[in-house]
Amino acid sequence: MRHTLPIAPQFYVTAPQPCPYLEGRMERKLFTALQGEGAQRLNDSLSKQGFRRSQNVLYRPACAECAACLSARINVADFSASRSQRKTWKRNAGLERRATSPWATEEQYALFRRYLEDRHADGGMADMDTFEFAAMVEETPIRTRVVEYTDRDSGDLVAVCLTDVLDDGVSMVYSFYDPDRPRDSLGTYIILDHIEIARENGLPHVYLGYWVPGSPKMGYKAAFTGLEVHVNGAWEKMRAPEDYSAQLHPLSNDPISEQVANISLPDGRPLRARRG
Repeated sequence: MRHTLPIAPQFYVTAPQPCPYLEGRMERKLFTALQGEGAQRLNDSLSKQGFRRSQNVLYRPACAECAACLSARINVADFSASRSQRKTWKRNAGLERRATSPWATEEQYALFRRYLEDRHADGGMADMDTFEFAAMVEETPIRTRVVEYTDRDSGDLVAVCLTDVLDDGVSMVYSFYDPDRPRDSLGTYIILDHIEIARENGLPHVYLGYWVPGSPKMGYKAAFTGLEVHVNGAWEKMRAPEDYSAQLHPLSNDPISEQVANISLPDGRPLRARRG
């Protein structure tokens, strides 16, 4: 009788490249492939350890001298909408939510292009064509939904979020929206509605990606109560944003080998336990 032993995922590191969040810095990512029948469990486990998904890859920052990027999530039970957020919710009462399987459409891509050209014309996704957009949406080995928001009166698609369903929450992989409706604060509304989605499904968290102190692009995440950040291997309630440093230091992060050794796999054992 042949027995197949579980194979630990292999981890790799990208070459340094310019950081998209903090000017003058270089970023590096630790990543692994997300594939096979254990993909959902691996994504659930590594998301709790600060990883994010991009298509069939899981990654997290592993910069040599910088630890500014902090994975952020909202604890739904601790969230209380601010006055401004309540106004945003009411302002978008005319939107209808529809969650579908991860299929890309021409209407989605047209909205995506308008969003990029207005908000991120010089970003890394600016040249993404329709085939690459379809890959971003459709290449997922786990439970993923495309959450669309349409105007009830006009029927127009005004916002989209690619959303993963985890065992302890929903993860907002990527969202985009109509840039011609700035007064509606659609980015904030999408997050507020994902808090409702989590509540409706009895899930405790909404994962937002990374919060970066010192980066104006990421400042909006700190406006949500109940925010938690992943620091030194554990989740903690967000303190005042100014308490978190974005300063460079040569001892900011452990060596890559030590980081990999301390990753816990879905069975609860650290990766180091699988060596030998």
